Amino acid sequence: MLLQGTVSNAQRGIHDSIGAMHMQMELMGIGNANVQGFDKVGYQRKDPVVSSFADVIGIHALSESVDDRVGRIAETAQPLDLAIAQKGYFQVLNKDGTIQLTRDGRFKINEKGELLGLEDQKVLTQGGSPIVLPFMPESLKDLKVDKDGKLFIFNNEKRKLEYVDTISVVSSDGKAVMQPDIKQGCLEFSNVNLAQEFLEMLPYRKNFDANRQLFRLQNEALTSAIQQLASN
Repeated sequence: MLLQGTVSNAQRGIHDSIGAMHMQMELMGIGNANVQGFDKVGYQRKDPVVSSFADVIGIHALSESVDDRVGRIAETAQPLDLAIAQKGYFQVLNKDGTIQLTRDGRFKINEKGELLGLEDQKVLTQGGSPIVLPFMPESLKDLKVDKDGKLFIFNNEKRKLEYVDTISVVSSDGKAVMQPDIKQGCLEFSNVNLAQEFLEMLPYRKNFDANRQLFRLQNEALTSAIQQLASN
């Protein structure tokens, strides 16, 4: 009974070490995703959140929270590049009818005069309808977007700017952002700090290495115990 109990404890130790290594790999995966998203337009870094009883339920205790701080804003001089200088999201309508929130402001216009996202999603107004220009502009420079998201088009015949509609900017829970501070001719890149990401991954790597070494020791002890049992 004593020998059997010792083997059982070793097995549990191996299980704990494997679970800990799995958790560290998932944590490093979140950090790696942030690093890969460093140069992505509109990418928001993810923070790992480990709830209670992680030693019992393993990686099911791990979740992510979104860091919604404004990222790096850079000028592009492209009239349909828009950046939100405050917290909030553009609303776009996917082809399957679902509404997506995004901070990626790389917009374009199709032959119908619809304002589209990078993947042909329809950009929505504050009223929830797709934005459609009343006529095609002679140049994209004829389109103006103010800091509140109001879209104007220059009418060459009347020689004046005409209001088209207001681009919808909402919070993560769908509430309208009244002062989004939109920057035309700019894009927002990620809010990832590479130095911070690498520093935060260091303890994950060290813990992984420690648990890997512990796993090897426990595995050797268990193998030795089984060999002794087999020889008796």
